[in-house]
Amino acid sequence: MKILIAEDDVYIREGLTELLELEGYQCLVACDGEEALQVYVEKKPDFVLLDIMMPKLNGYEVCKRIRHQDSSIPVIFVSAKSEEIDRVLGLELGADDYIMKPFGNREVIARIRAVTRRCMTTQDTGKVDGFDMEDIRVSPNQLRATRGDQVFELSLRDVNILRCLYQQKGNVVSRDELFNQCWGRDYMANSRTLDQHISKLRKLIEKDPKLPRIIRTVHGVGYRF
Repeated sequence: MKILIAEDDVYIREGLTELLELEGYQCLVACDGEEALQVYVEKKPDFVLLDIMMPKLNGYEVCKRIRHQDSSIPVIFVSAKSEEIDRVLGLELGADDYIMKPFGNREVIARIRAVTRRCMTTQDTGKVDGFDMEDIRVSPNQLRATRGDQVFELSLRDVNILRCLYQQKGNVVSRDELFNQCWGRDYMANSRTLDQHISKLRKLIEKDPKLPRIIRTVHGVGYRF
């Protein structure tokens, strides 16, 4: 899933990019309003994060022009403008949400996941949402897994890893294949990156992460469900 980050502050732009890539998104970046529109037209992102006070074209104008082309693409404003009128104007222009600077990583992730759920549910209307792995139910459109009354919040990458393993149930999925499917072919593979992510995912969904039943390690090769 591609997300356009339009932000003129290089530190905020790079921070958001790093944060969202860890979640499993493919990030497209722009440092001003005109570049944001160009990237939007050429790359067709799935949703947009817009700063308001940008050079050349402000975020309000970018949002209006995007809305003329696509009335349904999710848009979130990220801005230091904290007055109520600014938030109201942003929402009236068609934004789905408004995040004020400074913001915490958890807040951004929670709001992005909420938008992703709406986006995925709209795209997959009519499809059966979910599959079972041992005693958990994975619901990709909701970015969640459940075990009875327990609910586990998943990242987009978590969902992609579980789906990849589920689709090849009983077979070993190699490390390279997991990287290609869940990080992208252009990603510079690092074994620690995969191991750390699998370890974190096991702690979330396994009853006993030290004796996993859902994601099993096949030493020297990869992982298997």
